[in-house]
Amino acid sequence: MELIQTENLVFEYIRRDEEGNVEGITKAVDNVSLQVKQGDFIAVLGHNGSGKSTFAKHLNAILMPTEGTVYVDGKDTREKEALWDIRKTAGMVFQNPDNQIIGQVVEEDVGFGPENMGVPTKEIWERVEESLKAVGMYAYRKHSPNKLSGGQKQRVSIAGVLAMHPKCIVLDEPTAMLDPNGRKEVIRAVRALNQAENITVILITHYMEEVIHADKVIVMDQGQVAMEGTPKEIFSQVERLKELRLDVPQVTLLAHELRKSGINLPKGILTTEEFVEELQKIALQIL
Repeated sequence: MELIQTENLVFEYIRRDEEGNVEGITKAVDNVSLQVKQGDFIAVLGHNGSGKSTFAKHLNAILMPTEGTVYVDGKDTREKEALWDIRKTAGMVFQNPDNQIIGQVVEEDVGFGPENMGVPTKEIWERVEESLKAVGMYAYRKHSPNKLSGGQKQRVSIAGVLAMHPKCIVLDEPTAMLDPNGRKEVIRAVRALNQAENITVILITHYMEEVIHADKVIVMDQGQVAMEGTPKEIFSQVERLKELRLDVPQVTLLAHELRKSGINLPKGILTTEEFVEELQKIALQIL
């Protein structure tokens, strides 16, 4: 069975007036079915209000479906007795690292989760060391989190989740509050965990550049899956992405405009290196 599976997932926000009467219902997630295997790197894109973060909160049972089912490692998220196992399997990392960091020292913060799980002290410190090394923050283990940059704090947050030995990490716009360097640090750490540790990654984002190395990209709009495919398949459809109010990586957009002007570049160019390589091929043909 897949590590994570959603079947016809629907979630509705109910708005009430001061007396508790229902004023309206908003369907934030609308009939989403998705399968994620162990070791997958899945990116979920969408503009603000598309339903991507609401969807993410179902993957470790922060929210429960209005309709449909979510299975995490074979367990139904609506089963109360499975809640602990589900949250150990799928760890969450949120936008603001300050909301997840509670320790006064980095290594104490990372050890907080395993300690709550009842992990023996010796093993806690082993997990703290391996998790901090995995995200490149071991040298800062004795530092106060308050003195770290935004990107460093977010990597500590990821280490804190890693120390609980999850099979999957769900990152809900983890770089939204970071500068470009901080964003690169976090995404580099996430990719390394996926490739080296085979940890399943579900990345919720609206930054196009963060998804080019994903195995699969899901684009959400109005609570539904509007597009699904590999990064190359998704970014080959520039006009469709614009219709969905999403940006496109600058190099992809440049290649798209050159194609429209008659230069025979392939669709779905994702990186500067790929762009230069294709231009060189064209130049050699001309010469």
